[in-house]
Amino acid sequence: MPTDDQPEFCRTCIDGIRIPALLLVAGCGIIVALLLPPIPQPASYHDFADQRILFGIPNGWNVLSNLAFVLAGAIGLAGILGKATARCALSPAYGVFFGAVILTGLGSAWYHLAPGNDTLVWDRLPMAVAFMSFLAIIIGEYINMRVGRQLLMPLVLLGVLSVWYWYFTESTGHGDLRAYGLVQFLPLPLILLIAWQYPDPSRAGRYLLAVFLLIILSKGAELFDDTVMTATGVMSGHTLKHLLAALGVWFAWRWLKTRYTCHGNNLCPAGSNPAFPGCSHGR
Repeated sequence: MPTDDQPEFCRTCIDGIRIPALLLVAGCGIIVALLLPPIPQPASYHDFADQRILFGIPNGWNVLSNLAFVLAGAIGLAGILGKATARCALSPAYGVFFGAVILTGLGSAWYHLAPGNDTLVWDRLPMAVAFMSFLAIIIGEYINMRVGRQLLMPLVLLGVLSVWYWYFTESTGHGDLRAYGLVQFLPLPLILLIAWQYPDPSRAGRYLLAVFLLIILSKGAELFDDTVMTATGVMSGHTLKHLLAALGVWFAWRWLKTRYTCHGNNLCPAGSNPAFPGCSHGR
């Protein structure tokens, strides 16, 4: 981690390995995915631990817990409208991300009403868009706003194509989740590496760490769906996954808000700190 008292050549060397390190991690992830055999959707995937009817709604808790996504996405979307972030080069990415979160809540609720591949596609499409748009946001906020803005649509397109490829292969009887798995999991080490390589001069980094931890916990809850249901007798792991992931979205909003707010309604002096891209670098 470079500091102001380090020699200039040290800072230059560190700066010079940041992007290659990111490309190396991304390349390794892609190579590993290509070397793996096709991964079909397990038939048991749609068999969730909690299938109780609630207020006449089948799989009630798994359906209604998606309201947390809608709420978290709406808070973030409303928060950026008319604020300082709306004047930033990355404002389309913020809008795409929080909008995709809202659609994830609606798509996931639709899926859990009648679990199956035909409804799962409407759950995964907005999720893929959310993953990719958030990666574009991280790139823009920590590395270069213009690059993040330019990568937004290509990354979103890759996310959409990964879901289409999975659904197409499933419909032909040779399902393959590898592309969607990359879209879902590769951003995690990339975001962690970016946050480590590009120190945050604001206190927002703690919120980004919370986002990362909540995503990991939500994946664990999903994996142990039956175990959580047996242990609690009230809530399944999949329902808990929804709540943890939605809380992660709220922390993503807190991260964004903290980066653009110092005291009261005053903007952080982004232009005065070269380690902090800010609006002034990307309008």
